[in-house]
Amino acid sequence: MRYGRDGYHLLRQVHDPGAPGWVRDLPAVQALRRIWIQQFCLDVSAGGEKVIWRGDEQGLPPARSRLVSPYDTDARYAQKRGKGWTGYKVHISETCHEPDAAGRRPAPNLITSTATTLAPVTDVEMTGPVHDTLDARGLLPGEHAMDTGYASGGLLLAARARGITLLAPLLADNSPQARSGGYTAAMFTIDWENKQVTCPQGAISSSWTPARDRHGADTILARFARAACRPCPARAQCTTATRNGRQLGFRPRPVHEAITAARAEQAGDAWQRRYRIRAGVEGTIAQATHVTGIRRARYLGLPRTRLEHNTAAAAINLIRLDAWWTGQPLDRTRTTHLQRLDLTARHRTTT
Repeated sequence: MRYGRDGYHLLRQVHDPGAPGWVRDLPAVQALRRIWIQQFCLDVSAGGEKVIWRGDEQGLPPARSRLVSPYDTDARYAQKRGKGWTGYKVHISETCHEPDAAGRRPAPNLITSTATTLAPVTDVEMTGPVHDTLDARGLLPGEHAMDTGYASGGLLLAARARGITLLAPLLADNSPQARSGGYTAAMFTIDWENKQVTCPQGAISSSWTPARDRHGADTILARFARAACRPCPARAQCTTATRNGRQLGFRPRPVHEAITAARAEQAGDAWQRRYRIRAGVEGTIAQATHVTGIRRARYLGLPRTRLEHNTAAAAINLIRLDAWWTGQPLDRTRTTHLQRLDLTARHRTTT
């Protein structure tokens, strides 16, 4: 722990009233201060001052604030689908065109947006910003195929308000009842006007309370009285509560109905066929990796990495445009081709 004590000694000297004010504002000093806060703790007791490692007991900073490199203070650690990495995350949107019977497309699939963020930023946080970017460029799609991570009931409605059909599978119900084949929330009947919920056995909820979930979203909690649930013959299929009745949480009516309708539609073959259009976007990541090495950031810092990603997208677009133009009749100019491109029909997004 000698180096831990040395670091604290250096920071004390830097913040001493007699030290020049500009020293404490140096990027290296700021990085040292943050690294020492997240790595060490000062344990002060009657026996004196002791430097110890910071652990769960002392509280660790969240991933979005935790430095993982003294050389790149914007880089963060994140995990997705069991894969962990240190660095950033890029969200790529591109147009997508259905090929004809011969496999030809009316226009090349062009990247219309790249958004580079800190690695721990979730996909669902980026759906709105991606649409904002496309809107500012006059490229809002009529239909946007996205991964499950970009979708929620609220985002379905937000996209619809902008004239966008969000083509993304919602997460399935992962409640204990859904996993065990019991009474899921979808099996309860909601009377919105009278603020009551009826269970599959005919019992009516005893309370209806507006609340917020752990993510801060508006929700409604409907509770069933213990007297109604305790003697119920289907109690084991509905709740594991021993002292109280079933408690049901659901979103406000517009969001709840949007989720219900979306899940019903997604269960059909027609929706599954439409969603196949998104499969091609994974090829864009493969192309970017092969052509530009996008999986490995060449520069330090979020602004420069963002520029690198934008440059990679431009390079891919040039390759695709060149391939498309060379396959066109010679009596058409490149300017005419560019003007003919429809970049607002359908988009797809990946990370």
